[in-house]
Amino acid sequence: MAEKVKNSAVFFNPLSKDNPVIVQVLGICSALAVTAKLEPAIVMGISVIAVLAFASVIISLIRKTIPVNVRIIVQLVVVAALVVIVNQLLEAYAYDVSRQLSVFVGLIITNCILMGRLEAFAMQNRPWPSFLDGVGNGLGYATILVIVAFFRELLGSGTLLGVQVIPQALYDAGYQNNGLMILPPMALVVVACIIWVHRARNKELQEK
Repeated sequence: MAEKVKNSAVFFNPLSKDNPVIVQVLGICSALAVTAKLEPAIVMGISVIAVLAFASVIISLIRKTIPVNVRIIVQLVVVAALVVIVNQLLEAYAYDVSRQLSVFVGLIITNCILMGRLEAFAMQNRPWPSFLDGVGNGLGYATILVIVAFFRELLGSGTLLGVQVIPQALYDAGYQNNGLMILPPMALVVVACIIWVHRARNKELQEK
């Protein structure tokens, strides 16, 4: 029972109280780059979940055989191999989204969330908890990306997933899309608002 509770905490904590983006403030760069539209944000989130989950399992399986002085290099090689696979799959089955994400899929290799979880958790724990930790942190990251992209695309372009959702009647009445929302700095503003709401709801996270 204690192990189940621990595994549950490992999976669910990154979704809220230990979210890697809004609590640990990691992975902000991609939040700026890929959240102008909802579709690339979703694909980026799924890619990070897959890479982090499988990398965590692989590192956990071989952790006892990795020399301490080259552990970071080994982690980078594992992540890089998985990122190449993800990138090839995107180019094969979602080419348009792959073009939108551009170099940012490759930059998953240097995402501090991945390297942090591999070093701090996967190197110390068994494969199943490491897998849960990877999926949990990936979902936490993806959730923030999707929320940011939702508001940026809706307010900046009037669409969601490329489909117009703001009625044409509003435009005819004088409504205009907020062009500022599709600029990278607005991602920081939206993330800051999410952090504010999150910390207001979780008093224990507020600085004393």
